[in-house]
Amino acid sequence: MAASAQVQAAAAAMPGASAPAEYRLGSGDVLRITVYQNQDLTLETRVSESGVISFPLLGSIRIGGLSATQAEKLIADGLRDGNFVKNPQVTVVVLQVKGNQASVLGQVNRPGRYPIETADMRLTDLLANAGGIAVTGAEVLVLSGTRNGQPYRLEIDLPRIFAAGGREQDVLIQNGDVIWVERAPMVYIYGEVQRPGPMRLERGMTLMQSLATGGGITQRGTEKGIRVHRKGPDGKVEVLQLPMDEGLKDGDVVYVKESLF
Repeated sequence: MAASAQVQAAAAAMPGASAPAEYRLGSGDVLRITVYQNQDLTLETRVSESGVISFPLLGSIRIGGLSATQAEKLIADGLRDGNFVKNPQVTVVVLQVKGNQASVLGQVNRPGRYPIETADMRLTDLLANAGGIAVTGAEVLVLSGTRNGQPYRLEIDLPRIFAAGGREQDVLIQNGDVIWVERAPMVYIYGEVQRPGPMRLERGMTLMQSLATGGGITQRGTEKGIRVHRKGPDGKVEVLQLPMDEGLKDGDVVYVKESLF
């Protein structure tokens, strides 16, 4: 027990000088711990919910929140200070990352839970792990989680991350974060157009651009017969005659009438 106490004291005094990108061990992580030329001290173990492992000769060691490098030093100090191994060389390898994870849901190519393998994982890293935004995905994402023990929610405009000065939008991901990618806004075009049907509403898309995306008006159609059906805040649908350079909104239905002449 004295050796275990020494180990805990060493942990308390340990400087936080490890590389900032190094992964922090968490509950549920599966580790392989080896001590050079001491095969009997090789251990595969899972970090408990309280961040503790049980190591031969040292007893319970709290390693939750430490990097692998810090955990190696903690165990090595305990073995040396307890006179168990003269000059211990300890290696900690993370076999399975379970303690720190984040989720990506909605319109991405591979939704699911993903390990946070580095301390500086950012939003774009997590999206890349999920295969990126699907073709049906929106450009505005929602990140939810906790920060400083409080609920946290942030809307992120993905294209702004890649604009000049947009690095601050590429936020750091923390354990338990969830990214939600909504379905992209859509408009619907029918009537006398070449390719009627639903289409993705691109940012700033005008009525003229939507018609062009639909292949243009047929010979039987007429610009004078174009009407936009738009649902208002009260749920009622208005029928509008918009100028061609007017922007469309999510859910708009564009109808091109047949010319009477």
